Amino acid sequence: MKILKNKTAVVTGAASGLGRMLAVNLANEGCHLALADIDGSGLQETAKLIAGRVNVTTHVVDVSRREQVFQFAGEAARHHGGVDIIINNAGAALGDFLESVPLEDFEWLMGVNFWGVVYGTMAFLPYLKKREEGHIVNISSINGIVPTPNNGPYCTSKFAVRGYTKTLMQEMQGTPIRVSLVYPGGITTSIARNARINRTLFGLPAEKVRRMYEDEIFRLTADKAARIIIAGIRRNKRRIRVGTDAKILDWLMRLFPVVTLRVSVLLVKRMARNYVNK
Repeated sequence: MKILKNKTAVVTGAASGLGRMLAVNLANEGCHLALADIDGSGLQETAKLIAGRVNVTTHVVDVSRREQVFQFAGEAARHHGGVDIIINNAGAALGDFLESVPLEDFEWLMGVNFWGVVYGTMAFLPYLKKREEGHIVNISSINGIVPTPNNGPYCTSKFAVRGYTKTLMQEMQGTPIRVSLVYPGGITTSIARNARINRTLFGLPAEKVRRMYEDEIFRLTADKAARIIIAGIRRNKRRIRVGTDAKILDWLMRLFPVVTLRVSVLLVKRMARNYVNK
């Protein structure tokens, strides 16, 4: 979708972080916006940053609730006269082991990270098909390519988004609907700060785990990440890797899959061990 001006884009998870900066940068392109998040006050702050440059609507939506997402789709399409782009960005994190994670927490995470993508895609696809061209953008993660220990539920959800979106690409061939799958690396958002952390490597306190991720992994700014994604949308890219870490890990997994899996475990454990006495 080379021209974004006067198009209408939907962004979920728009109250902060990557979603907020996607909204701001899309507005800079002249793109009208329907913004959704479970955090209503955060949505209003995002809308203020855009400051009337384009037509913006805000919608308090829990993306894990099917009926709310479909209602949101109808409201957005009615207000804006249609929808051209859906960016399924809303996400959450959970620190626990697959052996011990409470099923309720696992179900909660899958509801946001996976079912939120499915609901968003299915709710908005009929509206996208009414346009000359439409674009679906689903956010996976580098953890949808390379899993890491103590992060199993999150990795599971992002692998699921990857499989769902790749199949969607196949099924949309020959239609005016473009599909992009995004693999962000470490981005400076609030996802670690807001994560549910139940059990950790070496019994690290939750606050140390959050600090470890923010200090060691989350390096790329949300603004830069948003610009990379929007450039990918303009070029109709099917795969959008965000950050040097995402590109390196992707290539390592392609070239040396067994070694990469083993080394990733050692690196995560060493990083956690270094924070035991910090």
